[in-house]
Amino acid sequence: MHSFSYPATFRRDAQGRVLVGFPDLPEAHTDGRDMAEAVEEAVDCLGSVLAFRIAEKSEIPAQSRLKRGQRLVPVPLWIAGKLALYLTMVEQGVNNSELARRLGVRETVVRRMLDPEHDTRSEKIQAALEALGKRIVIAIDDAA
Repeated sequence: MHSFSYPATFRRDAQGRVLVGFPDLPEAHTDGRDMAEAVEEAVDCLGSVLAFRIAEKSEIPAQSRLKRGQRLVPVPLWIAGKLALYLTMVEQGVNNSELARRLGVRETVVRRMLDPEHDTRSEKIQAALEALGKRIVIAIDDAA
């Protein structure tokens, strides 16, 4: 089971802005004028970096252990399904054509499912994951 959140560091700079970095994703940095804005920006930044990595067919690292002084930042819902599908395909060594064959659709349909710029209905992502022997489970946790 994959956890769809990543640890982030939050610290203040000399001007009082909150700087955010993700140890598992070195290219992911953002900030905010206060903690609330920094958390909001961190979620957006995380989604953008993961979307870019999916689009580039790059490695998506597993989250590291949460360390003292870090907070978990959830993957935004708009990319979570595509991330789950991408990770499952990589894990199982299934390419777009093979998944399309299993689903009885054209390869372009699978390509669009993985395209972060394309809106994909959650039912299609669920069906694709089921064809790979997986399912999405939603959990609700207390906000930090």
